[in-house]
Amino acid sequence: MDILFASSEAHPLIKTGGLADVSGSLPRAIRNSKQEIRLILPAYPQALERAGSVREIARISLPGCDTPVRLLQGWLPHTRVRLYLVDCPACFKRPGNPYVGPDGHDWPDNAERFALFARAVCEVAMDRAGLDWRPQLVHCNDWQTGLVPALLSLEADRPATLFTIHNLAYQGLFDWPTFQRLGLPGDWWSLDKLEFHGKLSFIKGGLVFSDWINTVSPRYAQEIRTPQFGCGLEGLLEHRKDRLSGILNGVDYRTWSPGRDPLIARRYTSRTLRLKLDNKRALQAAFGLPEDPFVPIFGHVGRIVEQKGIDLILDLLPQLLERHLQLVILGTGQATLEQALRDAGQRHPERFGVRIEYDEALSHLLEAGSDAFLMPSRFEPCGLNQLYSLRYGTPPVVHNTGGLADSVVDANTATLEDGTATGFVFERAEPGPLLDAIDRALALYTEPDRWKQLMQTGMRQDFSWTRSAAAYLDLYTRLVSERR
Repeated sequence: MDILFASSEAHPLIKTGGLADVSGSLPRAIRNSKQEIRLILPAYPQALERAGSVREIARISLPGCDTPVRLLQGWLPHTRVRLYLVDCPACFKRPGNPYVGPDGHDWPDNAERFALFARAVCEVAMDRAGLDWRPQLVHCNDWQTGLVPALLSLEADRPATLFTIHNLAYQGLFDWPTFQRLGLPGDWWSLDKLEFHGKLSFIKGGLVFSDWINTVSPRYAQEIRTPQFGCGLEGLLEHRKDRLSGILNGVDYRTWSPGRDPLIARRYTSRTLRLKLDNKRALQAAFGLPEDPFVPIFGHVGRIVEQKGIDLILDLLPQLLERHLQLVILGTGQATLEQALRDAGQRHPERFGVRIEYDEALSHLLEAGSDAFLMPSRFEPCGLNQLYSLRYGTPPVVHNTGGLADSVVDANTATLEDGTATGFVFERAEPGPLLDAIDRALALYTEPDRWKQLMQTGMRQDFSWTRSAAAYLDLYTRLVSERR
């Protein structure tokens, strides 16, 4: 098959979250299955710098850009995946985050930027960019590519379209004047198309017009059809439930595996777990905590936002400080939560280590050096850190939602007995249930043999992209066959 994979970010070119990990890993896994898949994303400065050698292969005239847009070609680093970068400096040559300016607010022209990107994707998909290549399927991801299935629906002989929801909470909402400026068909401003409570919704382009919708875990595909998780779109998703499914994300074990990880203090495997202690010591040093091999460390890395349950951890600090443990948190996000974490770290420097930053190497060390991983997300479409934690022998403590529910088996009497337990699952995203799960983890930690069994069971789990890519290939094949 010939597949065009459209995304607004891809590791290692540009990353703000899990979308980049998926977009950097899934195309490689599909390419390794002998399919011709090509990745297309905007030519941000970081992407141009990290892509290495690229060359111009086409110029495309598009609405919204005064000069022709250059299409650059290269390769996704360390893969055989052909890379296309849509080069429009007026839209994408900006510092830092692809979506947010230095002031912390969304770029005011995000609608124009990603509408232009969508139009470029469509030109490539319809073989109007002079590449002499036409994909049979276009795989779109999140709201930034939501207009692609909508625009392709206007084409008589279009490829099949798949739209993946990585996080339904981010929808790409813009006002009526923006809709008018974009020059989209007037009848798209309607409830059954792109209008959403008086706003233009980019994500509805994917939800309404794509041939198939999928999410990044089976549980999340069910959850988003309910008012609790549907973000106001549950009615539409219920209407399209026969074209909706979930495939759990995978992990690139070449990057995330303690036996080969160059970013941790000491490599180890399930047979050499004693070496994990070297990472624990390094982690304590990195966060300015007293070195103590016997105190259990609970780690967390991720976006510091309420979705991730950071406030639940903060609410529990008085109780956690009464327990024999250390806590380490790494990440950036909401300013008020960042400050609350800093203040707590300054008040309790011997128990609570905080680093308000994004540091790839330190995130690997945190996975390797922690004894348990806290992931109390209120909702989690898939989640990747719990998958990393399992491979690093760091049992995760997770809320029973989304991909967390699909990937972690609670350690209870039955699962510990039959050897299937891999972590600790709590039912309600509230401080009390989270504390109960932490206490269960602390109790089991005092039983070294059973804790070691829990670690080793987690490390044996297979959440590789090879497994996930096979499921995507089945879906691709079905959609291409339907279009024929």
